[in-house]
Amino acid sequence: MSVKEVLSPAQARILVIAGGVLAIIAALMPWATFTLNEGPYPDKSTLQFFDAPFLVSGFRMHTLLIGVAVLVVVFSPFNVRNRVHRALGWGLTGIAVVNTGFILANGGGLGAITAADGNFAFGGIIGIAAGVLIIVASKAGELEPIPHWNTKVPRLVAYAALIIAYVALLLAVAMMLNAGGQGGVGNPYAGPIFLSLLAFLAGVLGALHGIGLTGWISRLSDEHKWFSVIVLLVVALALPFTEAGTDYWMTTAANIGVYAATAIGLNIVVGLAGLLDLGYVAFLGIGAFVAANFSGAVTSKLGIEGELPFLVAAIIAAIVAGIFGGIVGSPTLRVRGDYLAIVTLAFGEIFKKSAQNDIGGLTGGANAIPGVPAINWFGKPFDESLTIGSIKLPSGVLYYVLIIVLVALVMVVFANLKNSRIGRSWIAIREDEDAARAMGIKTGKAKILAFVIGATLAGLAGAVFAHKTSTVAYDSFQFIESVTLLAAVILGGMGSIPGAVLGAALLLVLPEKLREFSDYRLLLFGLALVLIMRFRPQGLVPDKHRRAELANEGAEGVPIEELNLPDDTPGGAKAQVAR
Repeated sequence: MSVKEVLSPAQARILVIAGGVLAIIAALMPWATFTLNEGPYPDKSTLQFFDAPFLVSGFRMHTLLIGVAVLVVVFSPFNVRNRVHRALGWGLTGIAVVNTGFILANGGGLGAITAADGNFAFGGIIGIAAGVLIIVASKAGELEPIPHWNTKVPRLVAYAALIIAYVALLLAVAMMLNAGGQGGVGNPYAGPIFLSLLAFLAGVLGALHGIGLTGWISRLSDEHKWFSVIVLLVVALALPFTEAGTDYWMTTAANIGVYAATAIGLNIVVGLAGLLDLGYVAFLGIGAFVAANFSGAVTSKLGIEGELPFLVAAIIAAIVAGIFGGIVGSPTLRVRGDYLAIVTLAFGEIFKKSAQNDIGGLTGGANAIPGVPAINWFGKPFDESLTIGSIKLPSGVLYYVLIIVLVALVMVVFANLKNSRIGRSWIAIREDEDAARAMGIKTGKAKILAFVIGATLAGLAGAVFAHKTSTVAYDSFQFIESVTLLAAVILGGMGSIPGAVLGAALLLVLPEKLREFSDYRLLLFGLALVLIMRFRPQGLVPDKHRRAELANEGAEGVPIEELNLPDDTPGGAKAQVAR
């Protein structure tokens, strides 16, 4: 028997109100009865330090906000209450489960979250109950269609909305990076703090999607594409000025950028052309080793006096990587599927072994190539801090700026290729190579071109990687790195530009933020990937083709059945026509 058959709309409304009230009560109650072994639980949620219940912060503030939002939506005129309540309910449940579970596992059993020595702390239990009530009540009715907001608004209104949306995105990213600090000894609770914030933001984003706001912003962004690109670029460059502007996060962000640019290149091969490449990281390595040898590194065997300008070395690295891409792509004329995966895997292993054994004397073998000089433009080394007026930015910020420009450049290349004739040819090959050949597409030339362009972009990213790390070693380009890049493409959404960037960011940031879970870190990380692939196989930010294929959704993320209209033609036919 389903929830719809058990609960009437009036009963569901009462349950939602009860869930919202319980969420507020949970935020105003202690969550831990005593101090844990690693110190008091944060946000003054331990009973011993619970001296100001109304001065909520952190995850208790998030719990309070969700509870208030649930009650506001109940009495609002919106016709999407079930969608919003379901998203907020899952967000609240996530917050409560993460914090209650962590206290339970590290605080000595059920007594830590219920009662011990005459002390009571039921905040976590009440929070879980509130989230479950809201979710159950939201399932008592049908999910309402997502509202379609009109994008025909004055240009200034559209620009203002886009600026507000992207600034909010910047602040959310800074909050996530800075949540709990960098963990470790400084804050043993950084992991649950980060996961709590993630659950809260996911709930809020789901609610905004339910009322149609995110879809409206997305459509506005498409209609004002160049303005959106400029604003997004400015917002990305503003990250060093936020609370996340530290040496650690600038270094991490630069690494994310390198992987993002490489993942976008792989997206051409895998996402557009449908060619499974398991040795793609080799092109990143080729670009890095070529750039290192032309950079004037002390162990370079090319005998170049001085050093070539970075731009020249980067262009040479990209060209060499592209040539190798064409060589690897040539066997694709006769193999496909699993056989192609084996060919590319073999190439990756050949590259690794060649670099390890220093074949040709250009990789340094086990000694690597140290002493790659930092990029130096206008007399300013990129590995030093930067001072703008009275603001001192962290070291590595110039590399971060360079990476942002590189990722933007790669995005432009990818977007133009995807929307071009060759891009449509790649998509046709991905869907059905035989049918594409029958329609006159020169599949062999198109596949080789995909490998060449993808390898060229990876080689360009490798040149930046070499100068940033100052040492290029073969063990930086293992098979697992190719798997990580492939996972970033699939996780973010194959064929999607922002998806590749988001996938690379998640695969690098999440393991860092989950270090506090010690031995369970990789288990939790792997479980998260499995759940995402199970419930969102199209990726986190899919393009319209993958969304329609794997999720049965329209271009704006609306389920096909919600777009369908009955055919009222004479005779009573009920053919379904998507808007």
